Amino acid sequence: MNLTFVAADVRRRISERSPRTSASSRRRLLFRITLPLTLLFAMNAHSASDKTLFNFQSTTNTAAWQVVNDDVMGGVSTGRFELANGVAMFRGEVSLENNGGFASVRSLPARHDLTGCDSFVIRVRGDGRRYKFTARTGLGFDTPLYQCAFTTKRGEWEEHRLSFKDFVPTFRGRVLEDVPPLNPIRVTSMGFLIADKQAGQFRLEIGWIKASRMVP
Repeated sequence: MNLTFVAADVRRRISERSPRTSASSRRRLLFRITLPLTLLFAMNAHSASDKTLFNFQSTTNTAAWQVVNDDVMGGVSTGRFELANGVAMFRGEVSLENNGGFASVRSLPARHDLTGCDSFVIRVRGDGRRYKFTARTGLGFDTPLYQCAFTTKRGEWEEHRLSFKDFVPTFRGRVLEDVPPLNPIRVTSMGFLIADKQAGQFRLEIGWIKASRMVP
């Protein structure tokens, strides 16, 4: 639907009403008709600014994810990534033994064109624990990791908007000082990490992941 054409047609029809209709009546009528159109314009602009990266209602994109836990450095934490009831589920148990303490999952490297976007938006339902959403710009396994933390509410679906400028570059848990900010044009992978220094089971459900541009 061409909303611009619809709005113009509404104004034309009102202007062609009987001359006996007062100007104030025409203005009130115009306001009642065009207000919903204005809201529809805003909704249309917002939806057009979002780019869906992963929608886990489909089974076609879950195999492209890889679990990486602290066993790569001697730890014993566990983690799984699976599809259940139309959402992706990242769950397992964090252990602090053997100097461990993290579990993670990441998408396999691919080129994502996020030109014009300034944030990720994720829809998740968690367990009250603190997680990190992660992004990489390299193609290798052990490349710098950009991360941004978010805290979940137990049992509640939430949408978190994570601005690119809030992502911190790290490498094996150490903040990097000489690495440029996250460049959306170069994003190759994204994922989730739990490393809140708390032992115990965790469970994070993910509905979708989008890249978004703030609409004025």
